[in-house]
Amino acid sequence: MDKQNAQMNAPHPGTNMPAGYPPQYPPAAFQGHPGYMGPQDAYPGTQVGYAGYAGGGPVGFPVQHQPVYNQPGGPAVVPWMPAPPPPSNCPPGLEYLSQIDQILIHQQIELLEVLTNFETNNKYEIKNSLGQRIYFAAEDTDCCTRNCLGASRPFTLRILDNMGREVMTLERPLRCSSCCCPCCLQEIEIHAPPGVPVGYVTQNWHPCLPKFTVQNDRREDVLKIVGPCLVCSCCADVDFEIKSLDEENVVGKISKQWTGLVREAFTDADNFGIQFPLDLDVKMKAVMLGACFLIGNILKDDM
Repeated sequence: MDKQNAQMNAPHPGTNMPAGYPPQYPPAAFQGHPGYMGPQDAYPGTQVGYAGYAGGGPVGFPVQHQPVYNQPGGPAVVPWMPAPPPPSNCPPGLEYLSQIDQILIHQQIELLEVLTNFETNNKYEIKNSLGQRIYFAAEDTDCCTRNCLGASRPFTLRILDNMGREVMTLERPLRCSSCCCPCCLQEIEIHAPPGVPVGYVTQNWHPCLPKFTVQNDRREDVLKIVGPCLVCSCCADVDFEIKSLDEENVVGKISKQWTGLVREAFTDADNFGIQFPLDLDVKMKAVMLGACFLIGNILKDDM
């Protein structure tokens, strides 16, 4: 009997789970996309602007190390997505995107902003379709810019992984927000890791439709994003379709999700969903994340 209990309480081989916990993720969950050749060696040496970041992230973001389990009698804790083996040529920190085809973005409600209408730095939870956290995102903009320019403001958005390391930086410059002006339209630049551009999203002038072009790090056009003529919708989602360059084929979408009448009326905290092909390059998936934040701020500016 003692031998049987010892076997039951032994840690599960090949996992970091403590004794007594059943395996939570089947081996198939850690398999890469088609063509992936299996686990790779760790990154050699330190990465400039990435591995040297040892802080805990912006104030208000607790750093949790994976895996995270709910403790008996304690509050429910949202688990982090297990880190998959990084594919080849994958920027550090983007390996989480290699095995997902859907991203959920939930903006946190700021009580000070609700009560006083004082614009604070936005914070977001970024999750996969199972509700597991992938990243945290925190805006880094000064008080004067936030409250004077509102949703039209330029911003820097820092995206952190589960260790509190900055794996992506999104930079939105100050640009024109009117469809009457065909120049200096909206744009966002995506860096992964910080300081290394991986793509851009630029707004295209159109008299009726919100249109955007997704570009790679060499400024070459890769995909198009087309939104509806009316971006205000009550009790329904607002969908922006991700299309091929000729706009003939729809390959995904970015959706602003309806969050309920009370939340929509009294807060500016939004929820978004992104769908894209599973085999899309991880850099382009990161660019789609940037496109979602750009579209979100444009929608706030228009509403």
